[in-house]
Amino acid sequence: MRINYNHLRYFWFVAHEGNLTRAAKELNLSQSALSVQIKTLEQELGHDLFERRGRGLVLTETGRLVLEYADTIFKTGEDMLYQLAHGEEMHRRVFRVGAITTLSRNFQIEFLKPLMKLEDVELVVRSGSMPELLRQLETHHLDVALTNNVPPHDAATPWVAQRISDQPVSLVGDASFDRRRRTLKRLLSTEPLVLPSIDSNIRIAFEGLVEQLGIRPNIVAEVNDMTMLRLIAREKIGLAVVPPIVVLDELKQGVLKEIAEIPTLKETFYAVTVKRRFPNPLLRQVVS
Repeated sequence: MRINYNHLRYFWFVAHEGNLTRAAKELNLSQSALSVQIKTLEQELGHDLFERRGRGLVLTETGRLVLEYADTIFKTGEDMLYQLAHGEEMHRRVFRVGAITTLSRNFQIEFLKPLMKLEDVELVVRSGSMPELLRQLETHHLDVALTNNVPPHDAATPWVAQRISDQPVSLVGDASFDRRRRTLKRLLSTEPLVLPSIDSNIRIAFEGLVEQLGIRPNIVAEVNDMTMLRLIAREKIGLAVVPPIVVLDELKQGVLKEIAEIPTLKETFYAVTVKRRFPNPLLRQVVS
């Protein structure tokens, strides 16, 4: 069996676009001509590489395997051209990570630190909704996706969620705040509070806690974005219910301080991956 690398490159381009029409436009080909090229490659390999879902194309299991090899082949070709043009070696490995848009930036940095120290690694970091990230995982545009909620999973879904961190949750406020030996229950029932939105795991656990304590909290703000929650915490309008890692910079600078840990609350972070025959070797350095 011999591979026509023109056909392989057309497949590689369509696989990354996920849409035949867009790929044909970028390649300056007619859609029918591009479709014929893909069909020819499938006949050469003896396997279907795509299946249609609605208006889009989704890789088959064989298609995913071929794409992994194609990524390596064309990346190696780019490296060769770079070396010839610049007269220097270039052996950079790429690691692609996605994170839901509301996830703590500080946690993302902590997760990526082992790779940030490596000079031969290029990090590609993207954010988006969970459905968007799962689609990118399936099409091999991401190596891992970070989230604080486990995505729905059944026998038909290809992804695996692995718990990678449990972060404590505390009451955080302005550095000048005086607790005056008040109990956690007293603080929760008397102080204005800034909370994560009602659909977050922290908020669900918080609602259970105040129900158990028999108190009615004074909620002055609800935020579904941890970056915005961090900024609001700095405005002195109330105590924020937040993992300290979210406001780590403010705590170090003395702008905010941890008033009280809430022992029954925590935020769990997950790394979501797709089962692959050839996973990115760098994944082992951040997910054990």
